[in-house]
Amino acid sequence: MAVTNSLTNNNFPGVAALLEVMRRLRDPETGCPWDLKQTLTSLIPYTIEEAYEVAAALTEGNTDDIKDELGDLLFQVVFYTQLTGEQGLFDFDQVAQQTADKLIRRHPHVFGDTTAQTDAEIKQQWEQIKQQERADKGADESVFAGIPANLPSMLLAQKLQKRAATVGFDWEHLAPVLAKIKEEIAEVEEELERTNPSQDAIEDEIGDVLFAVVNLARHAQVNPEHALRRTNLKFKQRFQAIERRLAKQNQRAEDLNLEQLEAEWQRVKQQTQSD
Repeated sequence: MAVTNSLTNNNFPGVAALLEVMRRLRDPETGCPWDLKQTLTSLIPYTIEEAYEVAAALTEGNTDDIKDELGDLLFQVVFYTQLTGEQGLFDFDQVAQQTADKLIRRHPHVFGDTTAQTDAEIKQQWEQIKQQERADKGADESVFAGIPANLPSMLLAQKLQKRAATVGFDWEHLAPVLAKIKEEIAEVEEELERTNPSQDAIEDEIGDVLFAVVNLARHAQVNPEHALRRTNLKFKQRFQAIERRLAKQNQRAEDLNLEQLEAEWQRVKQQTQSD
């Protein structure tokens, strides 16, 4: 491609080529009409979609898909910085430099003279530096300052719990975490068994269960979003295996009752566990 060939002298020719492609797409006279219509806010849904597609590709493990989806997500960053550059705010290089500076600042055990070694020490140091950065910016003094309210609920729960833990509001062992889940499940059961259960109360109690499970994942050093994504993929693959088995018998899932489907599920489960 001519654009790529003309930029190969750059230390990062791929990045330079992508930036030039973006510039051409936004050219007021010769650019793409769709790209010219976009704004910082109109791109938000596409960015969220691309982030989820990256996560899906990483979960499924196809190298070509991972590279492709990472490229799509990188293009979102390039698009945003093209728009901010046009507005005289900042460009791609400034974003990259600021991020590099931030990472250096937050890793003094690598780039400085501190001696943090264990994961716990590094995490504590990271949080202390972030807290100081928020204070320097004059941010809200709340422990939750800077956490976006519109994060996906599971990620938000995890971040709220981690921040509360930085000031000591956390259990030190798994036993009370597990006990809390059992307690919350019992409260769901209690509400469901009422003569006239309240849907609002049921939703509230189930939310408490989910929040407690996220807490368990955090204490077990498991990312709850990753764990649920793996389970979603596993469920999908197993049910699709059932559909394939049935198709060979000229049957469909809707032709079977729940007991028969459960039997098929167990067969597929045993097969996948033995593979």
